[in-house]
Amino acid sequence: MSGDYPSQQHDTLNDFEAAAAEKPRVVVLISGNGSNLQALLDAQQHEELGGGEIVAVVSNKADAYGLKRARDAGVDAVALPHREYDTRDAFDAALIKVIDRHEPHLVVLAGFMRILTPAFVDHYRGRMLNIHPSLLPAYQGLDTHRRALADGVSEHGVSVHFVTEELDGGPVVIQAVVNVEPDQDIDTLIEKVHAREHLIYPIAVRWFLEGRIKLSPDGKVALDNMPLPPTGLRMSHADAAEELDEDLDD
Repeated sequence: MSGDYPSQQHDTLNDFEAAAAEKPRVVVLISGNGSNLQALLDAQQHEELGGGEIVAVVSNKADAYGLKRARDAGVDAVALPHREYDTRDAFDAALIKVIDRHEPHLVVLAGFMRILTPAFVDHYRGRMLNIHPSLLPAYQGLDTHRRALADGVSEHGVSVHFVTEELDGGPVVIQAVVNVEPDQDIDTLIEKVHAREHLIYPIAVRWFLEGRIKLSPDGKVALDNMPLPPTGLRMSHADAAEELDEDLDD
């Protein structure tokens, strides 16, 4: 018996090490520049992604710069041009196959400019996040910054939410606010919103991979088992500015 023990112990240790080495897997979908992808890659490099690993980046556009960001980071970069498919359903079915090869725990939309089919959304329900440049539910859809300025709002910002069939209408996880001045320049506003996107998206992904946020069957988001309000956890302008080293007088 004593002769068998070292082998059994070695096998047990190998099993433990294999289990311990497994990291939550993330697939990121993009269509363009991939600045939010870069924020996630940077967070991963600094071990601020909840122990997770971005295992693939998929784009519906072969010339998307985000694919280069992925390759530069040593991440599998896949182009799946949507124009090669006759229907939205056919493209989404092919996209599911590409994603599922990587067995992700989480799918992250980072500037993925496609309206998703119900079948696709249902396949990843509760494990797919999106980021949107407004304080949802305000300004769903496109051109959010110009619309906000036209309405004379005092606050604008960004939201991370779970993806549902409703465009930009899924339950919100976290938001970050930008104060809007009466004479606000749109380019400065966009710059501040982008900075907040890069701040809160890695936070939301980390929370998910750490098991801290979950989507219930009735569509409610909980953080650390505590239900969140419809706006999710909201980061004030001052708190975001402090994290980003912005001048509060700007």
